[in-house]
Amino acid sequence: MAIATYNEVSWERMNNAVENVRRRLLRAASALEQAKVPYAVAGGNAVAAWVSRVDEAAVRNTQDVDIVLRRADLRAAREALEQAGLVYRHAAGMDMFLDGPDARARDAVHIVFAAEKVRPDYTAPAPDVSESEETETFRLLLLDALVRMKLTSFRDKDRVHLRDLMEVGLVDESWLERLPAALRTRLQELFDNPEG
Repeated sequence: MAIATYNEVSWERMNNAVENVRRRLLRAASALEQAKVPYAVAGGNAVAAWVSRVDEAAVRNTQDVDIVLRRADLRAAREALEQAGLVYRHAAGMDMFLDGPDARARDAVHIVFAAEKVRPDYTAPAPDVSESEETETFRLLLLDALVRMKLTSFRDKDRVHLRDLMEVGLVDESWLERLPAALRTRLQELFDNPEG
């Protein structure tokens, strides 16, 4: 069995990891805005943006960038993002833009197509880019749309993100009334088991 080797613990390396994601997000958002391609930031960065509005100390870092685009805009988005130095790749059924030719899928902007199911078994499609708002730095998925998206995926990290939103009071039990039955059940599960 091979023995793993590790680099020394370094605040600089930890900070670089966070900054690389932030720079990638801002570079992609800027390129899409300049090209007038409608988009919305989703995923962990959207959760972090919403949580930061309430409690900066509760913000959780994320390792990649998720952007909602309309499929009809993929060509224009590809041109804009490639001009910004991102490299288009379609792998494992996913469209993404790697942060350079030698980057891994983790170092990418992942595309979620608006108004389409991410997976065939999902109960609901992804929201449209119109369900977003302008912020100081990028277009952000509205909280309702983000919560629906997280409840639809409902992977471990989605449940963690939803608990983050619950912890700062952005999502409470009043949300149960505004969700379809399948998503309501999932949110109730989180309220019933808040520690996971």
